Amino acid sequence: MPVEIDVDHVATLARLALTDDEKALLATQLGQILEHAARVGEAAAADVPPTVIRDLDGLLLPGGRDVDPVLYGEHRHSRFGAAEPGRDAFEIELARCASEIDLPLLAICRGIQVLNVARAGSLIQDIPDQVATALKHAVDDQPCAIAHPVWVTSGTLLERLLRDRLDGDTCDVNSRHHQAVNALGNGLIVSATAPDGVIEAVEDPTRRFCVGVQWHPENFYRTGEFSGLFEGFLAECQPR
Repeated sequence: MPVEIDVDHVATLARLALTDDEKALLATQLGQILEHAARVGEAAAADVPPTVIRDLDGLLLPGGRDVDPVLYGEHRHSRFGAAEPGRDAFEIELARCASEIDLPLLAICRGIQVLNVARAGSLIQDIPDQVATALKHAVDDQPCAIAHPVWVTSGTLLERLLRDRLDGDTCDVNSRHHQAVNALGNGLIVSATAPDGVIEAVEDPTRRFCVGVQWHPENFYRTGEFSGLFEGFLAECQPR
């Protein structure tokens, strides 16, 4: 089924000035890419995580909607927004399998929450409702709009990866989430927090690379503020 693309919206977000012919070409190309991605996703979903993991050099868990709180023993908050059917179970099992074989893992936004639940941790289901002194963590103005600083824990892998980005122990991040890590999962440590105490990053120091961040470092691809995070992940993904 053809995928409809709002090319004007895409061009605005990317700050592109396109002619009508260029917009038509972009719409066709993006549609083909999304259709291919959907087919790949359907094929992967038909497989099981232990089989998928064997073919990977690393695992990146991306953003998305909420992890079902039933999976960590809680009732759903009124602001719960369900992810795609089957996604929670599939990604949680992927995270567990990755840990078992020490596969490099980078988790972003929802990904850090998946990682934590996979390790038997729990989540703050709605920060505005459950954190009395919360900062604004859902800033949707622009993808790379700065929302607040984070304080990075000394001696962590995250500190080493972001050394060039840090001002002392602090760096500014974007933010588009209403949930966060609550009770830490097994083997994880806190590697960054926001000034309101919300956990912004975790890692497992016993694994060669297992890092989760609550913000969206990928949105800074043009300016490279968080390139050290991705470069460190990719370096660990290289064959040994």
